[in-house]
Formats: sequence, structure tokens, C-alpha cells
Amino acid sequence: MSASPLQPRSLGQNKTELTSDAEIKRSFWRYAIPSIAAMLVSGLYQIIDGIFVGHYVGVEGLAGINMAWPITFVVSGLGLMVGMGGGSLISIKRGEADKDAAQKAFNVSFFLIILLALFSGVALSLWGADLLRVQGGKGVIFELGLNYVTVFANATIVTIMAAAIPMLIRNDESPNVATALMILGALLNIVLDYVFIGLWQWQLEGAALATIIAQSIVCIVGIVYFLSKYSRLKFDRSVIMIDPRMVTKIMSLGASALVMYVYTSFVFALHNRLFMQYGTSVTVGAFAIVGYIMTVYYLIAEGIAEGMQPPVSYYFGALQFENIKKMLLMSIKVTVITGVGFIVILNVMPNLIIRLFTSDYFTSESAALIAAAKNGIHLHLFAMFLDGIIVLASVYFMAIGQGAKALAISVGNMLIQLPFLYFLPQWLGVNGIWLALPLSNIVLFVIVAPLVWHDIKQREQVPVMTPCQ
Repeated sequence: MSASPLQPRSLGQNKTELTSDAEIKRSFWRYAIPSIAAMLVSGLYQIIDGIFVGHYVGVEGLAGINMAWPITFVVSGLGLMVGMGGGSLISIKRGEADKDAAQKAFNVSFFLIILLALFSGVALSLWGADLLRVQGGKGVIFELGLNYVTVFANATIVTIMAAAIPMLIRNDESPNVATALMILGALLNIVLDYVFIGLWQWQLEGAALATIIAQSIVCIVGIVYFLSKYSRLKFDRSVIMIDPRMVTKIMSLGASALVMYVYTSFVFALHNRLFMQYGTSVTVGAFAIVGYIMTVYYLIAEGIAEGMQPPVSYYFGALQFENIKKMLLMSIKVTVITGVGFIVILNVMPNLIIRLFTSDYFTSESAALIAAAKNGIHLHLFAMFLDGIIVLASVYFMAIGQGAKALAISVGNMLIQLPFLYFLPQWLGVNGIWLALPLSNIVLFVIVAPLVWHDIKQREQVPVMTPCQ
């Protein structure tokens, strides 16, 4: 019978614990800063696409890309599932001083990338158009969105690998390399967006091509890193000797990350549908802008959570439970302060931020877009810092090997919004759609916060045996 993760065992080579708050902070920022930067840079792929589309294609372009984005976002989520799940397992095995198992986890991760790329490519080709129609896509909006999805359907392996590789590099104890790789991809995407959308007028097809080409460079450079002398993890013959149990473990640990992406995609798609039903394409365009703004904070929170994951996984493998608590509290503090700061800035200067996504300020359509986006900022984002805490909770359980709880939080985050999205629009119209997310976040926070706190307190009561005992 396998031992419970709460049962004490010998620390072996891991008996030295980081007890200094200063050391904990250094460990936190060493991973958090590169991770936040990497997530922000990765988010620039979508945000920069939105800025160029808003300026050069207009409201219909914003609506089209906002309907295509939930579909392609799930493909990125598959990559993050492999990167987070494989990365968590690599760090846990390193904390246990099991280098062979860490290497096997790395090899299995690349096997999963190939398998999931084949599956998702076929799925997008078969059902991409239907997924646009379900969201209310029609006419020009549908055609623009389909152009975007089609490009991604033909290059799913690039998107999945580009999401996974930086996570694996980070867990190879090279967070700065992972960040530099993401920055390279984002800069290339900006340049290519300008050429394809601004100069050549390729509209949403150009936006998708710019992203895929930039992601391809990220993949190539990432593979070169793992073939170099700087990587501790290497490609070897065991890549073709796949352990099904390790496949299941990686997918279990990373499932919550995928579900968070599926949740985001589902919620965006459902909002698109409802905004088309209760509003117009202008309302969907406004939701695209608000969504891009929220994505910036969400990526910061995700970056904090992913930066927390490697040390927490290591501390868990080494049975250093007090350090886990310190790391988690540090992460929560930074997440809340950042979220509240965002809310203040957005309510003080909404016009300045909204106008990043539109070049024509004087038409009636533009005025309606700006007014709708301002209303969305006030109603949709007032509690977004709670979304950051929910992300932290999910990654925390993933990092300590409790994939089921992490998955439950992610699934709950999606399901809890459904009654709000069903009833509130009937009572309040468009404003009810805007309010569904923050109100559901408040309810879920009340459930999740005690769950995490109980787990921390329970671990504090577990005695740790040293080799002398």
C-alpha cells in the first residue's frame, strides 16, 4: 500500500530546510519574476493581435477574433497541461532526489505533445466552423473568425509545443532562459503582425500566421536548448519507452491547468453568444477589449502561480511544509496587491486603455464601442483579484501532487458561473452578463479559501522524521 503524502518519511538529502523569510522571498522572486514575464509575453500574442485587428480591421475584426480565440485558446491549454503537469512531476522527483524519474517525466511530456497535437488538429478541422456558429458567428464576423481558426488547425503541434517548452525549461532550473524565449516569440509576433495586418492587410489570417511563425521560432530554439550542454534534461532512448502510469500522472497534475483554459474559453464563448443575443456585434467587440484587459491581470496571476509551483513542488518532495506555507502566503499577497492596483487604474483612466484597441474615435460606432467597454470594466472587473486567488489555489494543489483537488477547483470555476449567466441576463440584460463573472468569483472564493487553509494547517501538524530518529 502506498503511503499517504502526509505521512512522515526520512528527508535524506533534503533534510536542510529554508527557514529564513529572506531566503523564501528570494526563492519566490527567482521563479515568479521570470514566470510573470513569460506569461505576460505569451499573452502578448493575443493582445497584440487584438490591438492590430482593432486598428486595421475594426469592430467586426474584434468580434471575429474574440469568437475564434476561445477555440484556439484550448489548444494552448493542452500545451500548458503538458508543461505544468510534466514540470510539476520533474520538480517533485528532483525534490525526492530521483533524477531518473525526472528524466522520464521529461520524455513522456514530449510524447504527449505529439499525441495531443494530432488530436487537436483533427478536432479543429472538423468542428472549428461549428464552434464559431454556436457563439452566434455569422456573415463577415464568421468568415474572419474561420480564417483565424483554419491557420491554427494546420499548426497545432507548434502552438502546443510553444506553450509547453518554456514550462519545461523553467523546471530544468533555467527560468531566465524560458523568459528570454517567450520574449523572443512576442517580439517576432509584433513585427509580423505589423507586416501581415498593417502593411499587407491580411486581416485575421495574417494575425494567425504571425502567431504561428513566432511560436515556431520558440519551438526551434527550445529544442536546441534541450540538445545543448546547458540543459540537465536530455532527449534519450527512453523517449520511445513510455510509462503509461507517468502519462496518467502528468495529465492528472496538469489537468487543472487545461481545465482553467477550457473554462476561460467556455466562458468567453458563452459570453459571446449572450452578448450577440442581448446586444450587438459592438457589444461583442467591447467584450473583446475588456477580455484583453482582464487577460493581462490573469496572466500575471498565472505567472505568480506558475512561479510558485517549482519551489512548492520541491518543498513538498522534501517534506518542508512550513516553507510551502510561506511561499503560498507570499504568492497570495502579491496577487491581491496587483489585482487591487489593476482595478484602481482601470477605473481612473478607462478611456486611455480602451483606445489602445481602436483608431477611430469620432464615429458613432466607435463611441458606442468605448461606452460599452467602459461599462464592462466597471461591472465585469471589480472583483478580478479573487480570480487570481482561485488560480493560485488550483496550482497549489497541483504543485503538491493533489491533481484531483486542483481539477475540482478548475471545474467548479466553470460550473459555478452557469446559473449566474442563465438568470442574470434575463433580469438585467447586458449588465447581467457583465456581472456574472465577478459574482461567481465571490461565491467560489468563499468555498476555496477554507479548503486551502485547512490543507496548510493539516500539514503543519505532521511530524517530520530525520535520519537520526
